[in-house]
Amino acid sequence: MKIIPKIVTLVVLFCTANATAQKQWTLEECITHAMQNNVSIAQVELDNKLAEVDKKDAYGNFLPGVNANASHSWNIGLNTNITTGLLENQTTQFTSVGANANVDIYKGLQNQNRFRKAKLAIISAQYQHLKMEEDVALNVVNAYLQILFNKENLKVQHQQFSADSLQLVRSEALVDAGMIPRGDLYDMKATLATGKQRIIQADYALLVSKMSLAQLLQMEDFKDFDIADVAYEFQANNIFFESPESIFNKARQERTELKIAENNVLMAEKDVEIAKGAYLPSLVGFYSFGSRVSYAKIPDGKGGEMNPPAFFDQLDMFKGHSFGLQLNIPIFNGYATRNNVERSRINLEKNKLAMQQSELDLERNIYTAYADAKGAMETYIATKETLRAREEAFRYNKERYENGMATAFDYNQAQTLLVNTQSDLLRAKYDYLFRTRILEFYFGVPIIPTNEN
Repeated sequence: MKIIPKIVTLVVLFCTANATAQKQWTLEECITHAMQNNVSIAQVELDNKLAEVDKKDAYGNFLPGVNANASHSWNIGLNTNITTGLLENQTTQFTSVGANANVDIYKGLQNQNRFRKAKLAIISAQYQHLKMEEDVALNVVNAYLQILFNKENLKVQHQQFSADSLQLVRSEALVDAGMIPRGDLYDMKATLATGKQRIIQADYALLVSKMSLAQLLQMEDFKDFDIADVAYEFQANNIFFESPESIFNKARQERTELKIAENNVLMAEKDVEIAKGAYLPSLVGFYSFGSRVSYAKIPDGKGGEMNPPAFFDQLDMFKGHSFGLQLNIPIFNGYATRNNVERSRINLEKNKLAMQQSELDLERNIYTAYADAKGAMETYIATKETLRAREEAFRYNKERYENGMATAFDYNQAQTLLVNTQSDLLRAKYDYLFRTRILEFYFGVPIIPTNEN
């Protein structure tokens, strides 16, 4: 009786392993996984960190610079004793220590403008991060829908192969009954072989599309990768109640690429202000401290020598302070400042033109996306009508063939047209789904799932 619990355990383990190996990913899971593992997104995240470091550099310009120094030297031969002021032919040692600090009090507002530009650079890096996430999400959606199309197409090919197999059986019966010539039987066998080829091609296309999505998700092991079978049905989209003009007007306020372009203009304006700040005087405050120690013996006033004061006593005796202000007035520097200002202004104009081009590109993309989505919808409707006609034509030719009134060539031709139209309808449906998703995306419908729960 002990064998029963073992069997139950083995069954549970097998079911668990099978369920793990056959995990089916939803679209939301694929997008979320891509957001967390995509290499391009990870690179942009590093750019965000660099922008934060640049901001710290800009903030550090407001802080004083403090440095300490120390030195120890040996003087051999006839040298001036810095302690007694006398020339002596001997070996002496000296230790000096010091510290200095300086701070920019006024620098033509360059530090302020650099700090403002650094904050704008962080905003730009965040927009770049969002733009990369949006691009990756769109690629994931496209790859996901491609897999669904290939799955449905494979089902169609299998269904048609099953129908052809049954038809071959009927054809053999018709041949035996003398209703159709034996040559038609060979045509039916050729049709069945063609159906096998279509299944192989459809299965390979499905495998390639799965690999493409798995690689997009940066998955190392994608042998058992699969997605959930979602039944997307064709339905009219409310986005077509909007005109291309209204979609563009809303996109101008929300699209990430325009915000990036606008932010680049603001950063270029700060560059101009930074360059112009070099025309203005700068005022620096400074402070320094120094002291020294001598190891040479000093005269005692009685013809002899005595040891120098202790180390820390000398530091206190010979210490000194220096502080003040330094004003620098630029007069002429070989046109360097003027050239920098001119260069910054030219760069500003380039960014303004780039922003205008971004708006033109966005408008063109929206009108193109609207036309593509509308065309995909009309293509689907037309293909569906074609499919109905192909189904009737195939049914008619099938009846005629089974009654000996049509040849196998007529039957196979009608069937080929039917299968091709079925594939065209699937392709038109998923093309419509993707095109409308892009159009909704331009209108502000997020393609990246929000984690509200």
